[in-house]
Amino acid sequence: MLTDKYEILKDKLVKHEGISRYAYQDTVGMTTIGVGRNIDAKGGRGLSTDEIFYLLQNDISLVENQLSKYEWFTYLNSVRQEAIIELTFNIGLPRLLEFHNMISALVAKNFSQAARALLDSKWADEVGKNRSQDVAQRLNLGRYL
Repeated sequence: MLTDKYEILKDKLVKHEGISRYAYQDTVGMTTIGVGRNIDAKGGRGLSTDEIFYLLQNDISLVENQLSKYEWFTYLNSVRQEAIIELTFNIGLPRLLEFHNMISALVAKNFSQAARALLDSKWADEVGKNRSQDVAQRLNLGRYL
């Protein structure tokens, strides 16, 4: 029977370190997460590039799964879906659902109106011209520029 070389060690570390989904200050004041992962810039390992992209992929999948429950989202082409995923990733689903004018335009497949509604939002001001116009253009055109 093949087992992971470190299975018992992992069990011991989880037992002694505990598991934390959220960052906390450990007993010596270091910011820690997961199973004893020190993420402080000084002395800590932080996250590897692989770990960062693993987390990103999980976050994208979570957002896509949330959005897939909305019929208007499922009818969008992949580029428009990715624009909505990016928007939702940035602001969260509850706030996205407050974009009534944009969503109504998406339902009507009026993509230029959806893009205008997005640009005429507080979010567009918050993130600046580069990002807001990039996302709006993808919504409008349904393709990457």
